[in-house]
Amino acid sequence: MSRVAKKPIPVPNSVRIAMTDSEISVKGSKGELSMSINADVEIVNDGDKLMFSPRFDTAFSRAMSGTTRALVNNMVTGVSDGFEKKIELFGVGFRAQVQGKSINLTLGFSHPVVYDLPEGVTAETPSQTELLLKSSDKQKLGQAAAEIRAFRPPEPYKGKGVRIENEYIRRKEAKKK
Repeated sequence: MSRVAKKPIPVPNSVRIAMTDSEISVKGSKGELSMSINADVEIVNDGDKLMFSPRFDTAFSRAMSGTTRALVNNMVTGVSDGFEKKIELFGVGFRAQVQGKSINLTLGFSHPVVYDLPEGVTAETPSQTELLLKSSDKQKLGQAAAEIRAFRPPEPYKGKGVRIENEYIRRKEAKKK
């Protein structure tokens, strides 16, 4: 059995879980998330905790039990606490502004870059070079951060570009004469 699947998920009192044979839905103060359950995974709701186990003794079933447990744990954490990612802009004149449901980025191009936020993701700018993305869905949040980073990935010589907080950029030495 997967080591990840062996650990039960504690369910806070503020979170409600509804399950059918093929779907699980989690509702909390930050929103509601749902996902389909693989037929090879068995979920037992024990009131204050969820337990996962494979239905069959196959490698795929064992692997899916751990994967499903990790995804459901992210759902429970997301609807109770939420997730956030901090994006930093490095470069002269690089700025970010939040305008409603879109982000206006000035990244050294001849035109401003406008990024429309996906449903369920919010943004705020503590300073002109910092962007804070928040969501209850970890997958949507990571995808939005990756799409924003892709507009101007950090380059290895000066380190200019868009990077996610605590991202390490391997720096290169400039060409010698």
